[in-house]
Formats: sequence, structure tokens, C-alpha cells
Amino acid sequence: MDEFKGCDLDYFPENILIDVLSFLSVRELVRAGRVCKRWKRLVKDQRLWRTVDLTAWKGVTSRILWVLLRQYFGCGLRCLRLRGLLLSARGGTFLSESWLKGLSNKCPRLSKLCLLHADLRTLPNCHLLPPSLRVLELRGCELPRGFFCQTKDSSPAFPQDRAVATSSAGGPQQGKDQKVKGQASPLGISIESLVLNNVPSFTDQHLQSLTSWERLSRLELRDTFRITANGLRSCAAKDGISGMEGLAKLKFLELGITARQGYQLQMASLGLGAGWLGLEELSLGGKEVGPGLLCASRLKDLKRLCLWACTLSELQIVRSCRMLRGLRQLQFEDVVFQPRQTPPTDEEERSNEEQQDGEEHSETESSDDNKTQDMNDPFPSLRRSLAVMLPSCSLVFTNCSVQMNAD
Repeated sequence: MDEFKGCDLDYFPENILIDVLSFLSVRELVRAGRVCKRWKRLVKDQRLWRTVDLTAWKGVTSRILWVLLRQYFGCGLRCLRLRGLLLSARGGTFLSESWLKGLSNKCPRLSKLCLLHADLRTLPNCHLLPPSLRVLELRGCELPRGFFCQTKDSSPAFPQDRAVATSSAGGPQQGKDQKVKGQASPLGISIESLVLNNVPSFTDQHLQSLTSWERLSRLELRDTFRITANGLRSCAAKDGISGMEGLAKLKFLELGITARQGYQLQMASLGLGAGWLGLEELSLGGKEVGPGLLCASRLKDLKRLCLWACTLSELQIVRSCRMLRGLRQLQFEDVVFQPRQTPPTDEEERSNEEQQDGEEHSETESSDDNKTQDMNDPFPSLRRSLAVMLPSCSLVFTNCSVQMNAD
């Protein structure tokens, strides 16, 4: 034991120390870099900055973001989560154009950006975001009207560019360069997945702007109260005069209204009634489940359907899924099933009595199996009905229950 009394952290290899430091939060990691020169060098290792979550750090300001960008962020950053000042008493500008430009230059491999309670109305459009992004997640944010437009703003973004533009009448070559600089750049947006959760400023106009995104394949809309059925219908993928129109690359769509009360229900999922070419996965939740099931039969390419946070009856599910012959998976999450309304017939009563007699003999042997079957299959009659109509479809129940009558 005397051999280990003089040992400290300096005896550990750097790989082990980096693994230990990986369990610290960003705030604790910055403080650990002040211990000594060796720890400062270890803290700046890019293996510790692949996934950065700043949502738990409530005191983050633009000054702290600049410090993190200049001293710690680098080419190893893959995922970044930020909490804005939209609900803060301080207010002020959180994400500036210059900081986003520096983030694009210093973190060329950033693929996922999550913004929580951020006020993005100071940004002209989403072209200021890093071009390497593949996933953009916005929760409780405020958006400007043209945030998702494909083309860049023709006006210069920085004040010094505006000054050059006003004094560009001197030489013909200078005027030609300024004209080229002022043209809209047709650069495409490389975002493949867009998640919007509780973004009340997201409207049909924003949804229409997404039709110019060539790589968008996944769209999640939760608690977006201003999306209407007409707006969703106009963006659906369909055959046009010049080819495919609308969100032609979209494979996954999620619609759900579960949060606030007092908003007028738009029933945006009714826009699926016009059909949607190429849509393979559909997720419906809350108040959008009922209208969405009425229109799900128009989705000829649908292979996976997920229903969550709602109350359904067996008759409602069977009628809606009758025409979905290509369905491969039907998933229920946090669903409350209503009991059957029709009383059992004499034949069903006799079969139930015979089944009860048979179960009494084997009750002691298969009690455990019956319990697990009831937990995994809260509505056995629904499984039997869907097995006849959709033999190649698998059913998945997650945290579901059956509503019992008072009788």
C-alpha cells in the first residue's frame, strides 16, 4: 500500500484522463481546464467536444459562446444543443451572424444543431447556419417570415458591405464585382431532417418554403398550431406538369397536437386526403390522430404507421387500416383503447364459457405466460382483426392500456 500513497492523477495516461473528463458537463469541463497546463491541454482535446449540450447551462450568454468557439470548439464537433434567451429576463441578441459564420468555419463537421427557446427573428434566413448541417431541431423558437427560403438575401449581410455598395459608382470593374456579389446564390440546403416542436410562428408560408429543399426526407411537426389542411395539401408530393412537385423527397412525416388549450384546431392532417407520393412513414399524435386516420387510406406508399398519445376504438382502427394493404408495421404508443360497444352474441358467450373451462385446467401451468401476453397485447381482438386484413403487418404496443367501463 505504501507504493500507492505517492500516486496522483499525473500517473494516469492521457486516454484514461480524457475518459474521466468526458463525464463532466461543459461548465465543469471549462473549470477543470484551469487546474494546470496539462489539464488545459487535455480539456481542449476534440474527443471531449463531439457532442456539446448547453441547454442545462442557463447562464449562457453571447460572450460565453464566443469563448467556447475560440478556445474549445473545433473540427471534432458533431452535435450542438443551445438554449436561447427567449424566456430570459435579460433578453438581447443570442445568436449573431458573425458567431454563426465563425461556427461554420471552425466546425466543418457539425451535422446536428438543436435550438431551445431561441429568438431567430434577428436572422434573415437559414443560410447563415452551418452548411454541413443534416439535422435541425427547433423547440419553442420564434422564426422570421422568410427563414426557410432557399435563395439568399440579395442585400449584403454586414454593414461594411453596405458601405462598399453605396460607394461602388467609381469604376466599372468595381461596379461589376458589386453586381455579382448582390446576385442571389442558388446554393442548396443540405438539411435532411427538420424537427419543429412548439413553434407557434411556423405557418403555411414556412411549410411552402420547405418545398425548395432538395434533401429534406424527414419532417416532424409537433404543436405547430398554424399549419392548416390547405397548407399541407399544397406541399404534398404529387405529379405535376414539369415532374414531381411539393416535398418530393419526404419519406417520414409526423403531425401531433398535444399541448396547449385554447387554440383553434386546424386539423392539418386532413391535408393528407389528397395523397402523398413516396411517403413511407407517418406518425400521428394527439388531436391529429382522428382526422389523419380518415385520410391514411389515400397514402398508397405507406409502410409504417405510428399512433401516439390518443384514445382509439377497435372499430376506428379497423376501418382506417382496411385499405392499407402495403402496411408493414403498425405501432401504438401511449394509446388508450376503448372497449367494444357491441354486446357479445350467444355464440361468443358459449365459446367464452368453453374457453374458461379449458383455462381452469391449465391455469396453474400457464399463468405467467398469460400475464405477459396481456401486458404486451392489451387488445387481443384488435390483433386478430388486423391479422386477417393485414397478414404481413406487425403490431407494436408500447405503454398502452384499455379503458374499463364503470359497469
